[in-house]
Amino acid sequence: MLSQKNFSPQQLSALTALALSVPIAIGIFVFKPVWWIALLSFVVIFMGSFALISYTLQTFIYRKIKLIYKLIYQTKASKREEFYYKNILPQKGIDEVREDVEAWAEQRKEEIEMLQQNETYRKEFLQNLSHELKTPIFAIQGYVDTLINGALENPEVNKKFLASTSRNIDRLVNLVDDLDEISKLESGEQLLYQENFVIQDILKEVYESLAIKADEKEIKCIIKKGCEVALTVYADKEKIRQVFINVVDNAIKYGKQNGTIESSFYRVDGKTVLIEISDDGSGISEEHLPRIFERFYRTDLARSRKVGGSGLGLSICKHIVEAHGQTIHVRSKIDVGTTFGFTLPKKKD
Repeated sequence: MLSQKNFSPQQLSALTALALSVPIAIGIFVFKPVWWIALLSFVVIFMGSFALISYTLQTFIYRKIKLIYKLIYQTKASKREEFYYKNILPQKGIDEVREDVEAWAEQRKEEIEMLQQNETYRKEFLQNLSHELKTPIFAIQGYVDTLINGALENPEVNKKFLASTSRNIDRLVNLVDDLDEISKLESGEQLLYQENFVIQDILKEVYESLAIKADEKEIKCIIKKGCEVALTVYADKEKIRQVFINVVDNAIKYGKQNGTIESSFYRVDGKTVLIEISDDGSGISEEHLPRIFERFYRTDLARSRKVGGSGLGLSICKHIVEAHGQTIHVRSKIDVGTTFGFTLPKKKD
């Protein structure tokens, strides 16, 4: 349909000029039935109308559209852009220009939403970082002030306060180390030393290193039946050990008394190995799952402060796994448990 056609300025000018010249030429022929006069009138009126309408569109409409395009791209026009404005843009119909502007507006809307999300994340991050730093600093300050004001001479108090001060200093050191680790992983400064190794062997070593913590809550750390067959992966052994330590340590902290931590290993597609670590603890609410790998994000603030930790462990895990070009995920259900899973490339021949 003509009403639905996406006319360019030249087509619109020609159509309008035709609509003007045809009835006028017919009127002239009616009053003076000489065919060549009517034809000449048609040609003159058509050409004059086409030129005038085309000039008007270019001057008063497309000049404004060019300004809109320059505003969209927010740059001084280069030679390539000038060619676009002079030759390509005039061939575009109004609907095409509208679509370009709508696409630009949608893109800017997404960018604004992303900036707003980043700003919210930045504020939360600074608040959490401030809290994580203030807690041990104020504790150290309190212990030191008490010791200076006389408690240092009391042998029953000074050792206890010094031990507490030492623990809080360790907490600060661990926090700074974790922040430094994430910064290096994000910037690519932390190089990966990849090698072939049996993934189950690293997990068993982590189980052994955390055995005392697990025994305190009588938690069993096992490998799922059928997953004992050795699987060799190509990765940074120490970095993957760090992932296992963070995930298993969290499972112990938030696991229930007399619970179980079960790990499983699967070949996926001939190229990757899937590792999953599951617990039967209290679980994580669904609304928290999308943010669980954010720095300092805590699902239960009071409980998290009580069990300790920098709040950066899962974020470090995510960065380590992604540095290997792989992905990490989480599944959880309240009062059922939580499963963390990630993939690693299989052994390199």
